[in-house]
Amino acid sequence: MGSQLAGPPLDQPPYLAIALLSAAALSYEILLMRLFSIIQWHHFAYMMISVALLGYGAAGAFVTLTQRPLRARFTGAFAITAGLFGATAPLGFLAAQNVGFNALEILWDFRQLARLALIHALLIVPFGCAATAICLSFTTFPAHIPRLYAADIIGAAMGGLGSVGLLTIMRPETALRGIAVAGLAAGALAVWRGGQRRAVVGFALAALVILALPASWTELQSSPYKELAQTLQVAGTRVVAETSSPLGVVTVVESPTAPFRHAPGLSLLASAEPPPQLGLFTDGDGLTAINRFDGRWEPLAYLDFLTSALPYHLLQRPTVLILGAGGGTDILQALALGARTVDAVELNPRVVSLVQDRFGDFSGRPYSLPGVRAHVGEARGFVEASAARFDLIEVALLDAFSAAAAGLHGLAESYLYTVEALEVYLDHLRPGGLLAITRWVTLPPRDALKLFATAVAALEARGVADPGTRLAMIRGWKTATLLVKNGPFTPDEIAAIQAFCAARAFDPAWYPGMTPDVANRHNILDQPYFYEGATALLSARRADFVDRYKFVIEPATDDRPYFFRFFRWNALPEILALKHRGGLSLLEWGYPVVIATLAQAVVFGLVLTLLPLGLFLRREPGAGRGAGDVALYFTALGLAFMFVEIAFIQKFILFLNHPVYAVAVVLTAFLLFAGLGSRVAERFQAAGQSRRGVRLAAGMIAGLALGYALALPSAFQHLRDLADGVKMGLSVLLIAPLAFAMGMPFPLGLAGVAARAPALTPWAWALNGFASVVAAVLATVLAIHWGFTTVVIVAVALYLTAAVRFPGE
Repeated sequence: MGSQLAGPPLDQPPYLAIALLSAAALSYEILLMRLFSIIQWHHFAYMMISVALLGYGAAGAFVTLTQRPLRARFTGAFAITAGLFGATAPLGFLAAQNVGFNALEILWDFRQLARLALIHALLIVPFGCAATAICLSFTTFPAHIPRLYAADIIGAAMGGLGSVGLLTIMRPETALRGIAVAGLAAGALAVWRGGQRRAVVGFALAALVILALPASWTELQSSPYKELAQTLQVAGTRVVAETSSPLGVVTVVESPTAPFRHAPGLSLLASAEPPPQLGLFTDGDGLTAINRFDGRWEPLAYLDFLTSALPYHLLQRPTVLILGAGGGTDILQALALGARTVDAVELNPRVVSLVQDRFGDFSGRPYSLPGVRAHVGEARGFVEASAARFDLIEVALLDAFSAAAAGLHGLAESYLYTVEALEVYLDHLRPGGLLAITRWVTLPPRDALKLFATAVAALEARGVADPGTRLAMIRGWKTATLLVKNGPFTPDEIAAIQAFCAARAFDPAWYPGMTPDVANRHNILDQPYFYEGATALLSARRADFVDRYKFVIEPATDDRPYFFRFFRWNALPEILALKHRGGLSLLEWGYPVVIATLAQAVVFGLVLTLLPLGLFLRREPGAGRGAGDVALYFTALGLAFMFVEIAFIQKFILFLNHPVYAVAVVLTAFLLFAGLGSRVAERFQAAGQSRRGVRLAAGMIAGLALGYALALPSAFQHLRDLADGVKMGLSVLLIAPLAFAMGMPFPLGLAGVAARAPALTPWAWALNGFASVVAAVLATVLAIHWGFTTVVIVAVALYLTAAVRFPGE
């Protein structure tokens, strides 16, 4: 088949095929993140993608060693590898999800490491195939490198945008077929342009086979340890509705045999049980309930026996804002306990539609009850854009207890629980108003104390000299609720807190004037940990207490938005020593796994770049001149480009107020304008001024990136009231010059290598690919410890280093 596809030599690269293949590859990367978020958890999806992208670097190593025969048969090699991407993209994932990997056992069951390695191998294959075709194009057509890079990166931009569109209109497993067909189409375009038009029939037949695969073959196999999978093990449970979007797969389950009784932290003294409920899951986790409501409030009496009911006993007929309304339970609680009006904010419109429309007769349509106003949008963004003031702002309990306890959200950025977020909420309270946040009780305390520390920091940032007078926290056996008041708590309010706790067997953890003897009466612990922690966080020894605590409870900020990260390395030996006594339940899994991924990526990167270079130099001893500068330049560029991109995606999420739109807009703008910058770089190359072009670009990047990092947060505060469309347009305008400059150093450097040491061209491409893989993980690690501003500063230093060590001319 290879000889049939060889065709006549091409004088121009197949730009359209390259763009289509690049679009398919990036769409596949984004889709895998969604798929593994569904079948595993968020941070494991992140790990899979980072390691799978090693396929890009492996492809460069492969082309380094085989470039002569592949260049001689370019059309056939391109078409076959593009077609193999199309075939292996769905098959690789389907095989990977059936490996039987259980991430929760990885520290004590070494078989899981072998299974993880197998998953990596399966996912490297499609990326390696796509990358081989693209890398071979750079190697075969060195005179066209700037245009090739433009086609590559603009195609990736369209793929990033297209993946969001695909996930909006179809399920992820269906989108997987579409991406496979796009890869096959790229191969077909190459052979068509190469004159072998009969071979297009083979690609068309392969596409038809993929589209005709039975639905049962592509059905997603979720981890048996996720909440949905566990629930479906109960006899009689069944899925009654399911819908998908870029925000997740939302599943509604009924369980008539063993009815749902979802009432987080329900008092042991509660005399009423919840009414019939439906379970609502997002990506197989994060259970919330849809309560049956027929207009009678009596069946909802249980809502007064949750810790989240406390603020309604301190306020009379409050105006309420609920952030994260989900299945509507918090709306019903507010109305049942006397709220005058309720503004309910929910990010996912599919959730609102299910509750209001599909199951409206069951739920009583809580989003449209009298006095309720529904808003679809991101919670914090809604508050920032609102001019209204409220008596009560309630941040709902949004995540699952099992995921929170296992640290499975440890690497998830959250701008709901940062110091700046709490300041925003407090700015939107009326005098005497309350901010109420409910979290799970974990032992030793983590979430509750970190939230308390964050509230103290937010009050101090607002100039409150004695934050303790404005804070109250109570705990039950499973949940804790923190109240932050816009003003000091009064004696009557403190008495109401005491009465509320006594009547429901809840324990106060802090209120002004509290004494230790009342902190541990009902849900008895070995020590009054919550009270002791709150007292320490309000004292002069706060910094020492935070530093010495066994978990990270330092407040999260917008620059370091990792509220759910609690892991400390110095606590790991103690936790592992308690393995046989249940100590591993204290381990936050996300952070160690990502560190292991980083180490693995570095090792694989070194092996797959240094080994091919060594083999190549043994075969052609004189071909490695300047390899040191090539290695430094392209490693620096790979790290720096990803650092800047990741950091500014986070910055713009806060401005655009929607994670999906922010990623789509920012990623597309970065790639699109970087592609345009690559085209302009061609002029510097033609004029023999590549070094000058790189230094000019590095200077622009340094000035713009540092300026944006310092100025954008305050600028966004002044621009937050703009319409969404205007914000998107402004974001594109801000990104354009930075991305334009970022698009110049890579093609200019690669063209310089092609002119000076052409045999090293694919090796340089491999180095850049490996550095990008490492950067995707390393940027998160740096941000966790030092913040995204530091990530930008490191990126600028890398760009300036690359400019000094330019490998051309």
